[in-house]
Amino acid sequence: MNGILIINKPSNYTSHDVVSKVKKILKVKVGHTGTLDPMATGVLPLLLGEGTKLSEYLTNHDKVYEAMLKLGTKTDTADTEGNIIEEKEVNLNNLESKNVLKVLNSFVGKQMQIPPIYSAIKVNGKKLYEYARSGEQVQIPQREIEIYSMELLKIDKKEKTIEFKVHCSKGTYIRTLCEQIAEKLETVGYMQNLKRFKVGSFSIDNSVTIEEVEKNKDSKEFLEKHIITVKKFFEDYPVIKLNNEELTLFLNGVKLKKDALQDGIYQIKLENEKWIGTGIVTNNLLKRKLIIS
Repeated sequence: MNGILIINKPSNYTSHDVVSKVKKILKVKVGHTGTLDPMATGVLPLLLGEGTKLSEYLTNHDKVYEAMLKLGTKTDTADTEGNIIEEKEVNLNNLESKNVLKVLNSFVGKQMQIPPIYSAIKVNGKKLYEYARSGEQVQIPQREIEIYSMELLKIDKKEKTIEFKVHCSKGTYIRTLCEQIAEKLETVGYMQNLKRFKVGSFSIDNSVTIEEVEKNKDSKEFLEKHIITVKKFFEDYPVIKLNNEELTLFLNGVKLKKDALQDGIYQIKLENEKWIGTGIVTNNLLKRKLIIS
């Protein structure tokens, strides 16, 4: 059982909770490629068995979220989990669609963002939320992110909420983005809800719930349908075919001369089309990269 399983994470589960649960159900090694806040729901790709070797290919994926911003209140965690630390009046005139759209679109593009103090980012070997909980001061480094698009979904003036859709790069904190939007609307705010719809090419449309995995854990048909195999993951990569002699050398770690090939990752197949794994070409030399036993 090797590959990728896309879980639709429920609220109030940490990513580690989901990993532990699926590991117990399927009785296989399980990992993930990046955490999703406990209150958040949606796409959480899990790596199963030897599929955990795919982690390096999945860390830079862009993401699509739908979020709800609650205006007028600020919390220390920038979401519903924290304590209220500030309240500020909301000018309803600022919540006209034209103005909100202008504010949302002002975030499109590359920019520097400071992650929230309640996050798992490490500074000097210590997670930021550990500094926050102990009351220690720490300089939080900025990181470059990119917002590819912002879409206004709904404005509720009575509840003082804004729902929006965002397509963003790896490393973008939607909690921070919510606070920044609120600031441009001349108030404060926090992230009330968050749902992740896409991670790279992995969509919520192809996800399954933990309950569905539990119910179908012994169904070969279900697992084959929903587990993205390592071979399928690389199906759009270019192919290099080897003969039996070349394959023996390749598997033993010998670099093979391959002229006129661009540097990068390739599928490795035998001449009879049998799939072997992947290799990497650097300066016209091919060496083994990922072999699934």
